[in-house]
Amino acid sequence: MRKAIIKIDTTIAGWLTQDELGYHFVYDKAYSSMPDARPVSLTLPVQEATFTSNVLFPFFDGLIPEGWLLDIAQTNWKINPRDRMGLLLVCCRDCIGAVSVEEIKEDSL
Repeated sequence: MRKAIIKIDTTIAGWLTQDELGYHFVYDKAYSSMPDARPVSLTLPVQEATFTSNVLFPFFDGLIPEGWLLDIAQTNWKINPRDRMGLLLVCCRDCIGAVSVEEIKEDSL
């Protein structure tokens, strides 16, 4: 299982995980209870229920670079272009915009 913290600005908004059943995104309970909580995307509105998908959610997939920048990432980190979660974890720590993705290593839990 691979996990990531999803932040909006510097605030933890939720967690994205990938396991044998697919991808799962859930908002942090403290974040979702904030009166000014913003959704990560319009397709992932703030709610308590977990979102589940067989493929990486389009919003997160859209954060992955394309073109020559993707080629550099694949070459330097030797990541298969079909490994969308792997690309997200290495390329999207410091995205343009408010959302960032930070990998959670299994040994750090």
